[in-house]
Amino acid sequence: MNVFGVDIGGSGIKGAPVDLDRGDLAEPRHKVLTPHPATPDGVLEGVVEVVEHFGWSGPIGVTFPGVVTGSVIRTAANVDKSWVDVDGGSLIGDRLGMPVTVMNDADAAGVAEMTFGAGRGRKGVVMLLTFGTGIGSALFHDGALVPNTEFGHLELNGHDAEKKASSKAKEDEDLSYHHWATHRVQKYLAHLEMLFSPELFIIGGGVSRKADKFLHYIEGIRAEIVPAQLQNNAGIVGAAMTASQQ
Repeated sequence: MNVFGVDIGGSGIKGAPVDLDRGDLAEPRHKVLTPHPATPDGVLEGVVEVVEHFGWSGPIGVTFPGVVTGSVIRTAANVDKSWVDVDGGSLIGDRLGMPVTVMNDADAAGVAEMTFGAGRGRKGVVMLLTFGTGIGSALFHDGALVPNTEFGHLELNGHDAEKKASSKAKEDEDLSYHHWATHRVQKYLAHLEMLFSPELFIIGGGVSRKADKFLHYIEGIRAEIVPAQLQNNAGIVGAAMTASQQ
């Protein structure tokens, strides 16, 4: 069974049909740049371009980088603030003429990883973190999702954690993988471990493709730390999964 998934991020909007039997993309994804400012109208046109690239007709799952309740956007940290209180499902669904389900981007990635990826079959407390323009988070207990955690906005040394530990911060400050991993990511994981005592951290987002460049530098964390198996496609897969359940 194929369902379409779209992942809206701070830097790109990407999507593809997803084979839900395999938990993988049915076709290579199509990506467009997120407009700046990332207003609802601008992002909507990007979503339409991605969907129309495949000539898709049917249910669509869409992720959003912020808190989503129902299909209403409640926060918008890395896109334009005019998204707040917009009914994203109705906005996108009305434009496409198709049923649309919206959920938090990291939650979608987490659902996919817990079903098809690195968290499959894992019990206890599992935390997925997506490192990209910001830091998204998905928290699970015995496989059940606690939605909209947004732990990238926890205060760490007087700043939102994502302002110092995201992959964008690494790029903006031209940090080496060693410095970023030991001085930023490690401190962030230690803070999360102190608060939530997870048994497993899953590191997702685009940087998960380069896990061999930095994960071995992280020390002093009791929890197991592994890269996301679905890498940066996890959000697309999770969005499609959620749409199929609706």
